[in-house]
Amino acid sequence: MGLFKVEGWNLDSSKIEFDNAKKDGGKVKKSRKERKEYQQKLAEQRRNANSKESEPVEQEGLEEPTPAKQTEKPTKKRKIEEVEASQPVLATKKPLTALQQKMMAKLTGSRFRWINEQLYTISSENALKLIKEQPQLFDEYHDGFRSQVQSWPENPVDVFVEQIRARANKPVNAPGGLPGLKDKTIVVADMGCGEAQLALDINNFFKSHNKSAKKFQKKSCKVHSFDLKKANERITVADIRNVPLPDESCTIVVFCLALMGTNFLDFINEAYRILAPRGELWIAEIKSRFGDGKGEEFVNALKLQGFFHKNTDDSNKMFTRFEFFKPPQDIIEERKAKLERRQKFIEVETEKEELQKKREQIPEGKWLLKPCIYKRR
Repeated sequence: MGLFKVEGWNLDSSKIEFDNAKKDGGKVKKSRKERKEYQQKLAEQRRNANSKESEPVEQEGLEEPTPAKQTEKPTKKRKIEEVEASQPVLATKKPLTALQQKMMAKLTGSRFRWINEQLYTISSENALKLIKEQPQLFDEYHDGFRSQVQSWPENPVDVFVEQIRARANKPVNAPGGLPGLKDKTIVVADMGCGEAQLALDINNFFKSHNKSAKKFQKKSCKVHSFDLKKANERITVADIRNVPLPDESCTIVVFCLALMGTNFLDFINEAYRILAPRGELWIAEIKSRFGDGKGEEFVNALKLQGFFHKNTDDSNKMFTRFEFFKPPQDIIEERKAKLERRQKFIEVETEKEELQKKREQIPEGKWLLKPCIYKRR
């Protein structure tokens, strides 16, 4: 068959057109040379399609030749695969392997120990500054602390809550009952409260207690929670050596593993200020912090700050709990007269001066209560 000129043929264009071609049964007849050129053009376009979608070749009346090996029709499975391939790929977070989890736990534990060491070896003023500048440290510390608590035989916070529940069965200000103000309101200050779990548990207890109690047995209780960051609405941010409460406005002050700063006796003096006469001071501390094991030196130091010692409970393997109370003025005068008769008043005053001089030279957080620093692994 001889070649003939086809009008509209343009080899430089990606769109191939045939105009005025002869038709036979609706299909265009093509010469061998035309078909060969057309197939070469398609092959070139497919090669370019890998990097950029090329414009399809259209030719009126011409059909794309099908390679001999590609005669099968697309199956249903193939269509689904093509649809899935066309969808955007979403990034999925792969779960950590056992080794990665172990390494992550070590890093988290190391971070917790570092923050813990900082809080025990600096003053409360510097601790507040540190958390204000890096508030995420507070969250990291309490994440690690929460993990530590899970391995304890008991949590001192739960012991304090249970103590309040048991003593709430008796009248306020009665022997064995909870101390209250003149209007019998119980006011608790939780110093270094963490996430204020004590306030949550106490508030829930008194709500349920007052629902079931008779009118004359209902009790009013308010809890103030102080720490370095406002982790929730129950917490007031403060350096616990100076909290925003009036003098003699509380009836119970709690330090649950919270004597962390090097100047922790300032916290004790602040507790004395805000406690009403006959108000109680509750402390729980780790046994390993006491140089003598039982905390007798610690008790004597608090006596020199004006507190009377009520009880020490060292039955727990990990913690020792202490109870003190703030004496009213008549008991203070009585005690002073007693010491003078025994000629020990000057002796006690001398001990106070010596304690203060020692504090000025070496902060009490370095000798009276050793810092709780975890061993590096």
